[in-house]
Amino acid sequence: GDGGPSTLTSWSSIPEPNYDDDYKNKTKMNLFTAINSAMQTALETDPSTIVFGEDVGFGGVFRCSTGLRDQFGQDRVFNTPLSETGIAGFAIGYAAQGGTAVAEIQFADYIFPALDQIMNEMAKFRYRSGNQWHCGGVTVRTPCGAVGHGGHYHSQSPEAYLAHTPGLVVVIPRGPRTAKGLLLSSIRSKDPVIFMEPKALYRAAVEDVPDDDYMIPLGKAEIMCSGTDCTVVGWGGQLRVLEKACDMALAEHGISCELIDLRTILPWDVDCVLGSVAKTGKLVVSHEAPITCGFGAEVVATVQEHSFLSLEAPIQRVCGYDTPFPLVFEKYYIPDELKNLDAIKRIVDYAK
Repeated sequence: GDGGPSTLTSWSSIPEPNYDDDYKNKTKMNLFTAINSAMQTALETDPSTIVFGEDVGFGGVFRCSTGLRDQFGQDRVFNTPLSETGIAGFAIGYAAQGGTAVAEIQFADYIFPALDQIMNEMAKFRYRSGNQWHCGGVTVRTPCGAVGHGGHYHSQSPEAYLAHTPGLVVVIPRGPRTAKGLLLSSIRSKDPVIFMEPKALYRAAVEDVPDDDYMIPLGKAEIMCSGTDCTVVGWGGQLRVLEKACDMALAEHGISCELIDLRTILPWDVDCVLGSVAKTGKLVVSHEAPITCGFGAEVVATVQEHSFLSLEAPIQRVCGYDTPFPLVFEKYYIPDELKNLDAIKRIVDYAK
């Protein structure tokens, strides 16, 4: 590898793309085609980039790598054995030699066998060498979250486990446009990135995505909607739910919500959230993962530590329950827009 220092600071200073003014040519894409477009761009612009994982050569179970092997050859886009530990270990070794590795773990539920490689090798590689070498060219893509019929083993959101690991960057896009820009930034960042893709959105969400090469800063949140009464924070597929809840709060109760997409949860944009809470005095955090030790707890703890005197009401968490992910009871488990609307109403009423 190049042995250079971590470059996350410079990656967080990338300017936000101006989609309307800077990019004239756009194509309607859903999430999986936007991911495909990002990987195609990475393969075109960096000859050391390789893409691999279980069934990736065939296009992947969600079709994210469709056509890439035909375009770039089987030496750069290929299948692996059914070994998550092997996939992660191979990615680390390739990146340690200076290459760019884009690995896929077929479902986030399957990432657990690879955690030793990810947490004990990938995350610590730079630190344990005193910055003499690194494996920052690794990006691990993995589909996460509920999909309506996934049950125990195809529905989990394990971002909190990963965010507890210094040395990793954890990124979760909310839709096609953010996915392409964030994935290109992740692939090019010289820090190992876990890139979690909300699988329910692969075909559901469609946006105008620039055909060009563009990037989105890592470690920076986005204020999706400005508001004055309540701050609402989420990431990934939960933003689709929270948008509905915020719209309902305004239309039915006249409550103005400021909706924030963290985009990167490790490191997360503390200043953005604190600035919003200083204005609204209220905070709702929501995620699909179980509530106990979910990443929302980190957001809550940080806000009360730094903005205690700004708070007008107890912070609300609207999350999954502390049970294995249920199949037939998924609709009751999911923190949907009605549960979030109740939390928004409750916190605003408390502050009156």
